[in-house]
Amino acid sequence: MADSIQTWAAKVLAGDRRAIARAISAVEAADTLGTELLKKLFPASGRAEVIGVTGSPGAGKSTLVEKLAGEYRRAGARVGIIAVDPTSPFSGGALLGDRIRMQSLSSDKEIYIRSMATRGQLGGLAPTTHDVVTILDAAGCDVVLIETVGVGQDEVEVARLADATALLLVPGMGDEVQTFKAGVMEIADLYVINKTDLPGADRLEQEVEAMLSMASRADGWRPPIVKAIATTGSGVGEVRQALEQFRSFQEQSALKEKRRRGYLRGRFLELLRRELFEKVIRERLSDGSLEQFVDDLLQHRADPYSLVERIVAESVKQVSGVRGEGLGTRG
Repeated sequence: MADSIQTWAAKVLAGDRRAIARAISAVEAADTLGTELLKKLFPASGRAEVIGVTGSPGAGKSTLVEKLAGEYRRAGARVGIIAVDPTSPFSGGALLGDRIRMQSLSSDKEIYIRSMATRGQLGGLAPTTHDVVTILDAAGCDVVLIETVGVGQDEVEVARLADATALLLVPGMGDEVQTFKAGVMEIADLYVINKTDLPGADRLEQEVEAMLSMASRADGWRPPIVKAIATTGSGVGEVRQALEQFRSFQEQSALKEKRRRGYLRGRFLELLRRELFEKVIRERLSDGSLEQFVDDLLQHRADPYSLVERIVAESVKQVSGVRGEGLGTRG
């Protein structure tokens, strides 16, 4: 098995598309082989520029990502695209709308596109988006573009994962700034006003400018505003230039390292929390005791806080005992 994982990892690192596809599928299926593979690939990750593209449904995210990927390819970069689609209520899979809209990129072997379903995950990303970024990064992608599902102002998760986040706004959708300011407006590193051939583009730009003038970011960066018409490619080059400027700003101010440090800290704690939770479920609640606890709560014979404290204390005690036995054996 170890040799199989090693061979598989080597193929992913070499950019083998079938190996990459299998790796992503294994991770999405929560296969233990996927976790073992990630252990091999993680040391080779951390080199790709991760860019998040978010905004409301209909803002033109897929079209912008398609054109932006073309810009990076013309500059010689290998590109990975993660398109997060809504979950199908019937199959539980992605509806694949974004991938269909990027057909012009399908013949380019230096671009890898993967659609993923949210599967109920909040924040605009799929549960395994973080791991898929690791795979594409290790596979040699210079740039990884993440298109969020487009659910609204709570799409802030992408800002934790991405090195840069572009927020798309379009004129004619009501009071956009008021709608977004409590969420994604606060985490954008770049604002893209798309579909500027529609009425209201200038007014929207003024609203964003007014919002930016009222508050400054702690890191000193003032997010630029770029006008674009993604369907024709107008302004897409300027979007890439603005992203490159932000990248240079990050490198000069050590902001990228700070961001990635914060992300890795959060990711580590998230994985630790999940592993401990699954361990408790597996070892403490798999014997039917969960229903007994629920009965106790229903009859108010116990409170949930004390029950949780007890279960955690018992799990910690067991871990300490095992560790103590191990130390005794070595002694």
